[in-house]
Amino acid sequence: MGVVRAGQLFRIVDLEGNQAVDTLFYNAGDTHEHYSAQGTIQAQGNIYLTTGSTLLSNRGRPMLQIVADTCGRHDTLGGACSAESNTVRYALEKRHMHSCRDSFLLALAKAGRDMSKRDLPSNINFFMNVPVTPAGGLTFADGISAAGRYVELRAVMDILVLISNCPQLNNPCNAYNPTPVRVLSRSS
Repeated sequence: MGVVRAGQLFRIVDLEGNQAVDTLFYNAGDTHEHYSAQGTIQAQGNIYLTTGSTLLSNRGRPMLQIVADTCGRHDTLGGACSAESNTVRYALEKRHMHSCRDSFLLALAKAGRDMSKRDLPSNINFFMNVPVTPAGGLTFADGISAAGRYVELRAVMDILVLISNCPQLNNPCNAYNPTPVRVLSRSS
């Protein structure tokens, strides 16, 4: 978790390939304003994010812009894994396994933020491949990223960023092997 100031660039690098990076964005000065998957999808007319995409808040304001992307497509629909979704997708005995939702909540608690599950909006899954079937369902498929690929965003406002490098061992999004990512920030 960290703050990216308006005008700064930050880059998420998939160091080894196929690693999903679940990410939440909030207005750093007012966390009631956060990334809106619905608003972003509607405004750009596409369910996937890539270079040129503007990420909108739940108040319809631009938060970030994707200015560079060597992967080419990022998921807006799959959501963050949780104890509940792990149980439904995989098996009851998988409920205890690490999840992105738990990572988000732990980061918020450690930072002393008075936020709970209720304050977790839809997230972006950078580098994750979630194709939509002809019938309108979602398929969690092998990742489409590779070692060294990155996505770079420019903050339009001061942004609180929460990242969970997906720890899920049962999802093909990271080839069943969670690997590290690198996050870099700089002035534009």
